[in-house]
Amino acid sequence: MSRTIVNRIGTVFVPVRNIEKARDWYCRLLNIPAHGEIQFGHLYCVPMEGDAGLVLDSRIFDAESRRNGPLFHFNTDDIVAAYHDLKQKDVELLTGIENDHWFTFRDPDGNVLMVCKC
Repeated sequence: MSRTIVNRIGTVFVPVRNIEKARDWYCRLLNIPAHGEIQFGHLYCVPMEGDAGLVLDSRIFDAESRRNGPLFHFNTDDIVAAYHDLKQKDVELLTGIENDHWFTFRDPDGNVLMVCKC
């Protein structure tokens, strides 16, 4: 049986106040160079080893955004199949497929989760 969502955490999102300061602090903590682009003005992907990624996000720092934003994402190889699979399972979908790459949904306790094509 094919799995549309892989049972593996793809990326953990860390809410930060200031994306540049957070990038510099995490890179200094991990002894890695603080280079690379800050994406969309609020995201920085910290270079990590292993399967899971670490993304600093200054957009989800405030309480309202934390309630409405995911703190991690699940991986999928087929974003369209994953979206339709959750729709068939009557999962509360919060977005459509965004940028042909990701979508968000809610679990029964109201937590926002994300699926992202890797």
